[in-house]
Amino acid sequence: MREHVNDPYVKQAQKDGYRSRAAYKLLEIAQKDRLFRPGATVFDLGAAPGGWSQVAAKAVGGAGRVIAIDLLAVQAVPGVQVFRGDFTEPATRADLLALAPGGADLVLSDMAPNISGIADRDQRLSFELAQLAVAFAAEALRPGGSVLIKVFQSEWVEGLRADMAELFVRVLVRKPEASRGRSAEVFLLGGGLRETVTRGSAESP
Repeated sequence: MREHVNDPYVKQAQKDGYRSRAAYKLLEIAQKDRLFRPGATVFDLGAAPGGWSQVAAKAVGGAGRVIAIDLLAVQAVPGVQVFRGDFTEPATRADLLALAPGGADLVLSDMAPNISGIADRDQRLSFELAQLAVAFAAEALRPGGSVLIKVFQSEWVEGLRADMAELFVRVLVRKPEASRGRSAEVFLLGGGLRETVTRGSAESP
């Protein structure tokens, strides 16, 4: 609790009106890799409490769209379509895809499993969520689109990077300064969905 209260990013989030310090992770990566453009369509997976959606909505502007989903309730975010549902359910993913029939420009995933403290279990569940996010991005994105996914460092990360490399022109690993040093989280960025990838080409695990 003391670490949280004294965290400079927590204090800055309160000052800037962001719902979580995680907003600064996305802001740093977005600035470095030019993730957003005005008018873009963005999916935000695992959106609660809404910090990433706030960043995305501001970046794409009134001409853009941000579609957010989480198992938990997310308080309304200006400029964001918020849905409560289970992303692991195929029907839920199909409903999301139907909201952007013309394709999206960016898929964001800050999804994480309920942490049990059992490292192997938590890493495996995190990996499975990341796999789902990659498969969803392959279906949801327009050619040239990008995906940014949070994962926890594990034996499976390199395999996931290899899978992403088949779908995207470039795959980068990012560890923003706002991510606590002791945290095992890293972010995989897939940029430039290949023209050869067609909707439905990436199977969900």
